[in-house]
Amino acid sequence: MKWITAIIKPFTLDDVREALGEAGVQGMTVTEVKGFGRQRGHTELYRGSEYVVDFLPKLKIEIAVADEHADIAIEAITKAARTGKVGDGKIFVNDLEQVIRIRTQEVDADAL
Repeated sequence: MKWITAIIKPFTLDDVREALGEAGVQGMTVTEVKGFGRQRGHTELYRGSEYVVDFLPKLKIEIAVADEHADIAIEAITKAARTGKVGDGKIFVNDLEQVIRIRTQEVDADAL
């Protein structure tokens, strides 16, 4: 099993959610986060004053998938979230040792 964490631009969420649904992913957790990567933020003008935006708003999507669905899920996120501009985000993939569904006590792939 794999734990996939994707950091994306907020306006791409609907496209990513739809693409993951079509790829067979049944659940996800979405968190509003702020951060920066190589772009290091940017400067903006507000009422004639320039200020630095150090942390940019992003969304963090977390999903757990069976090993055989990981590549499909990653491809779905990549295609849906890619704008071709700086700051599109990143995808992190980790091995997932164990999953337990609390209600039924199912484990691993059955719990997904």
